[in-house]
Amino acid sequence: MGKAGKSGITTDTPKNIMFGAGTIHKNLKYDSENKNWNFEESIMGATQGGSKISIKPEFTDIEVDGALVAVKGLKVKTGETASMEFNFLEITKDVMKMALVGTDGVSEDTNFDLIESTAFITEGEYLENVAFVGQTLDGRNIIVIMDNALCTSGFESEGKNKEAGVFTCTFECHADLTSDMDTLPYHIYFPKSAE
Repeated sequence: MGKAGKSGITTDTPKNIMFGAGTIHKNLKYDSENKNWNFEESIMGATQGGSKISIKPEFTDIEVDGALVAVKGLKVKTGETASMEFNFLEITKDVMKMALVGTDGVSEDTNFDLIESTAFITEGEYLENVAFVGQTLDGRNIIVIMDNALCTSGFESEGKNKEAGVFTCTFECHADLTSDMDTLPYHIYFPKSAE
């Protein structure tokens, strides 16, 4: 039990700690008929150095003459951003194409696939979703999914002696053109209490 001024640890503490690097997924889905997620089929690749999730609401303070500080009720949510940053150790053609917003070319050497630059962002460049799946100390999943994800970071990798090359991809969440365009389509699946 927690002790005021000393420790906030309770018997629930181990159930509420996310531990480890988690896994990164492309187009993660829940099959309601079979009651399972497509975790294995959707993994994007191995990472090194962890991942980062950032969801930030944007606020605007309404300025009123005479109010010299922020005032409760005069703050309005005027937007938000949502992104995930992954440090990929495993470089696949698909991940590299996403990072570059590239297109398939035709290689003269049949031993290689060719990726080339494209001038426009097409509908296909947006992934249905990217997801991070982490686990609590007692093995329950915490799942964060961002729809309409576009890799906006480009591709940069540095080769070093006696080190594996790691490259960072940042995926940003986007609203649909058919939506109300005032919220982003992210979804956080937080496990219910183990009891």
